[in-house]
Amino acid sequence: MKKVGIIVLVVLMIDQLLKFYIKTNFHLGEGVEVFPWFQLKFVENPGMAYGAEFGGLTGKIVLSILRILLIGGIGWFIWKNIKLRNNNYFKIGMALVFAGAIGNLIDGLFYGMIFDTGMTWNEQMAAWDGYAGISKADFSGYSGFLQGSVVDMFYFPLFDWPEWVPIVGGKEFFSYIFNVADASITVGGAIVILFRNKVFN
Repeated sequence: MKKVGIIVLVVLMIDQLLKFYIKTNFHLGEGVEVFPWFQLKFVENPGMAYGAEFGGLTGKIVLSILRILLIGGIGWFIWKNIKLRNNNYFKIGMALVFAGAIGNLIDGLFYGMIFDTGMTWNEQMAAWDGYAGISKADFSGYSGFLQGSVVDMFYFPLFDWPEWVPIVGGKEFFSYIFNVADASITVGGAIVILFRNKVFN
């Protein structure tokens, strides 16, 4: 489990540090162009993948509970199979999926309690310290335990489809905004699927 543990810790550290940086330095919807084809843009995903939602506040709590159960199942699966499937394809692929799932779960569990959607972290610090004319009463977490939104920031406005292309004409080629945890899940899942014969050999 040593290699799995290291991968999970590294991915979680990068994921959470970047989310904290975005959350504490950007206002919601604010973006910065890094390259013409790549931006850091702060958005929040209140629901499932691709921003899908269901059931409002109750649905969000149910979703968080399901995520906890799913992550527990993934952890148990890795633990039970780590010796039987002692190969790097299994270890790296499953560790990336596991780390990404935990990374997004942390947002849902705690971010609603420690962040205020309308303030940057510096403004929150000022509110707590009573500076800048902001009182502590101006700060309140935007939701409770299990009700936080996932922080996303990677945006790749590569190109728009030509107008003549059916269905997608005039739309962005890739309009989704995602985070390190999402990328980790995607890469890990791709490894497991593409190399499934070696993973489960």
